Amino acid sequence: MDKKLNMDEAKVELARRTAGKIADRLHSWIGDYTTTTTERAAARLLGIDGVDKAGVPLSNVVVDKLHREGLLDRGIVPWLAQAIAARDESPQVIVKKISEEKLEVTSVPTSSEEEWRDIADKLAKEAAEKIRKVRETREELIRNAALPKKPLSYVIVATGNVYEDAVQAKAAALQGADIVAVIRHTGQSLLDYVPYGPTTEGFGGTYATQENFKIVRKALDEAGEQVGRYINLVNYASGLCMPEISVMGAFERLDMMLNDAMYGILFRDINMRRTFIDQHFSRMINAYAGITINTGEDNYLTTADAFEKGYTVLASQFINEQLALRSGLREEQIGLGHAFEINPAMEDGLLMEIAQAQLCRELFPKSPLKYMPPTKHVTGDIFKTYLINGMYNLVSVLTGQEIQLLGMLTEAIHTPFISDRYLSISNSRYIFNNARHLGEEINFKKDGSIYKRAEYLLDEACRMLKEIEKIGIETALEEGMFADIKRPREGGKGGNGVIVKHKDYYNPFYDLFMKNPVETEGRLS
Repeated sequence: MDKKLNMDEAKVELARRTAGKIADRLHSWIGDYTTTTTERAAARLLGIDGVDKAGVPLSNVVVDKLHREGLLDRGIVPWLAQAIAARDESPQVIVKKISEEKLEVTSVPTSSEEEWRDIADKLAKEAAEKIRKVRETREELIRNAALPKKPLSYVIVATGNVYEDAVQAKAAALQGADIVAVIRHTGQSLLDYVPYGPTTEGFGGTYATQENFKIVRKALDEAGEQVGRYINLVNYASGLCMPEISVMGAFERLDMMLNDAMYGILFRDINMRRTFIDQHFSRMINAYAGITINTGEDNYLTTADAFEKGYTVLASQFINEQLALRSGLREEQIGLGHAFEINPAMEDGLLMEIAQAQLCRELFPKSPLKYMPPTKHVTGDIFKTYLINGMYNLVSVLTGQEIQLLGMLTEAIHTPFISDRYLSISNSRYIFNNARHLGEEINFKKDGSIYKRAEYLLDEACRMLKEIEKIGIETALEEGMFADIKRPREGGKGGNGVIVKHKDYYNPFYDLFMKNPVETEGRLS
């Protein structure tokens, strides 16, 4: 899409350069630490799967034992590779024996560094190769499917029972959805383990498990074959198990992951240090797997006023972009989030929404922007909500958004029924089709309300970024500069899972996953 606002390029460059410095400051210490879930993710990549007789995931069993014995600062990979060298058994057999108390983690004899590194590197390459093949399968299916028209229609299912989710996901795809997300069980982000197997009881959504991913993936592939389109599957790489869920998504061919750098701190009160370390490894996995991430700036506008604090969304998008690039993601994989959340009672509120959406489009031209529907001011009046959703869809097609989470007319009443989803898809299809090229016919007045609003948002975002550069992102979060929520630097859940790396720490996946199989052309300030 041609630029219509043509913001001052010097300001845009200033914002991007400042966000880069903020990201670099974080990365000056992120590499000094690992976390329990990062090590559990490495264990899963090396083939550790299943649970013990008490239902505890084997990846937790072995990582927790190493942590208690003070051995986790070197990483799980060296220990596991030495156990393989000594016992000539698979990682899964070794960890199973630990869970059955037939093997003590401290009893594994050491081997030469050359020997265990050879074993570790071989296992890591096998895991990376497995992910690469999954990625190639996705790319082939997309090549053979019909080319989708944008914005892509994204809907959610959330029954709590994965088998019912599969039915509803398939129905949504047959009705016209391009993307289906299975909403996660309420509170799963605060579990420091990933539940195992297919699940049929969830509150507010369904547990994210590898088996559940597989079941819904199969349903969407069947629907895609029927309609001749590739249907994208989404879940959440967030909370206390970010990297582990990215591994599961990479193995089961998820296409998108909600994977924000700060959402867990702000909205789940997860420890800052833990979150920044975990998001880095999690995003590296997503980058290598070809998964598109979605960031969570839209949520800022549910706790703060969307008109007054719209610039915080932009500032966060610049920071999220720079952090994602430093984890190997390409710009085309960074689905920056924003939302249509200005109070509909505001005069000319639609113009303000257009300004923010158009500005996001022009500032991040390669990003598959994720646009979120109105929720904060939706009250249960289904007729008004249906109309507001129509306005939201119009702004989306007008400003060239790409990933469109469709609003539901029954928002604030209940979890969507199949019939609600059908009406929502019908609403978007009518507007997307009827106004497909409207944006190409419109220019914005240089001194008009839309231009002035966009200019104000960018100025304020630059000001905010310069302030964060001065005080650091941790202090900005302590002071409540995002979403009007304050979080203490040393507080939050999961801080005890952060470990200072030993000088002999080893995790081959950091190097492997930064060699993205697709050549990177993205910017990196």
